[in-house]
Amino acid sequence: MADAHISGRPDLPETLRIAVLLPCYNEAAAIGETIAGFAQALPGAAIYVFDNNSTDGSDAVAAAAGAIVRRVRQQGKGHVVRRMFADVDADIYVMADGDATYEAAAAPALIAAMIEDNLDMVVGARKSEVESAYRRGHRLGNLLLTGLLRRLFGRSFTDILSGYRVFSRRFVKSFPVISAGFEIETEISVHALELRMPVGEIVTAYAARPEGSHSKLSTYRDGWRILNVMLQLYRVERPLWFFGYIGAALALLGVVLGIPVMLTYVETGLVPRFPTLIAIVGLGILAALNVMTGLILDTVTRGRQEMKRLAYLTYPAPRR
Repeated sequence: MADAHISGRPDLPETLRIAVLLPCYNEAAAIGETIAGFAQALPGAAIYVFDNNSTDGSDAVAAAAGAIVRRVRQQGKGHVVRRMFADVDADIYVMADGDATYEAAAAPALIAAMIEDNLDMVVGARKSEVESAYRRGHRLGNLLLTGLLRRLFGRSFTDILSGYRVFSRRFVKSFPVISAGFEIETEISVHALELRMPVGEIVTAYAARPEGSHSKLSTYRDGWRILNVMLQLYRVERPLWFFGYIGAALALLGVVLGIPVMLTYVETGLVPRFPTLIAIVGLGILAALNVMTGLILDTVTRGRQEMKRLAYLTYPAPRR
């Protein structure tokens, strides 16, 4: 996985169709500044704002700033990303939040890194010098979730919750978005890792929100949802390990309960604790069923991954 820092502003091919995708929910105070930043950084790009039931006039501000405004009625960032990826046609997709916190000037370098190394996703890893830009709770939660993702899937990014990402066309058009809310970034990361896509990460600046703009992310509620989605994805993508761990735990519990029963039988030739014996047999059956379930689902998962890989390969890699 490539990792770099931004240096200068590289020249991009004029024939490259670039789309900037900005999810937006009540960001009237920041969306105009965000659009202006990306318009300056990527003069030839089409800038789309997908408004998610804003009540503060964000859509009107975005339209006045020159963006193409689309509306998504289903509430949640995951629903917005699903619509963005389905509706917009381009060669390169730049996704960022509409709160003016991400470094728009870094977009050309992110795109250049993608083209230079034929990557399918480049993550803008956040680095902030302003304490208020990146709250301690969010920072700690991101660190814990990133570490857990590495333990579960073997690889990870340094910032799995970053909303600043550049995608190739073949990533966008082969990604089956399932998530509904802020857990979408985790799903995107797992999708890239499971299909072993070439991906990169570049450190970018992360600023505080403009006055009047407020974070929609709840540290505990959304953190729990992200954790839940991560575990669900692990169950779906690594069923043999998931159910294998459960089976091993049940088998171990059966052994612990069975040792006293076996010692009593060896000493006296009797089995006085039939309920315990029945429980041990039940645990053994459950352990075997979990292992078999894992084996069966692992075969299904491999077939599903092959289908996703074939869908991904129907589109060409990003090139100059």
